[in-house]
Amino acid sequence: MSLNLEDKKAVVAEVSAQVANAQTIVVAEYRGIEVGHLTALRAKAREQGVYLRVLKNTLARRAVADTAFAGLADQMTGPLIYSIGSDAVAPARVLADFAKTNDKLVVRAGSYGGKVLDKGGVQALATIPSREVLLAQLLGVMQAPISGFARVIAAVAEKKGESAAA
Repeated sequence: MSLNLEDKKAVVAEVSAQVANAQTIVVAEYRGIEVGHLTALRAKAREQGVYLRVLKNTLARRAVADTAFAGLADQMTGPLIYSIGSDAVAPARVLADFAKTNDKLVVRAGSYGGKVLDKGGVQALATIPSREVLLAQLLGVMQAPISGFARVIAAVAEKKGESAAA
């Protein structure tokens, strides 16, 4: 069933609102995937805060026109599912993780920071740790010198305590 003009405008407006807040868009071909698997993919995307939708490519092209994602319009052919997110890594990770277990989902391209990414670029983006993990690693690096210094002070104090007791 085709959409009337008002429905198409509503879809473009909805997707444009998502694109306005997005850092990353990833597109993948979903031909041949069973409905149950797509439902599981959508649930995983919701958990990660990713907007996931099957769209008509012409509507998607209109939604990304005049944005940083306009370069992705050349890749919008065939049956595609669009993964859009304000987190830079989550849209790529959701589709890449699902593609590992379901070979019918083929990641085609993505866009991040105004640059169009090929399949390899999307895979590289998907392997970047999440923001929380990166912050935890940074905090660990920042604490290492301080905790090392504290251990040295404690060892010196302990050694002086042993010397005074003897």
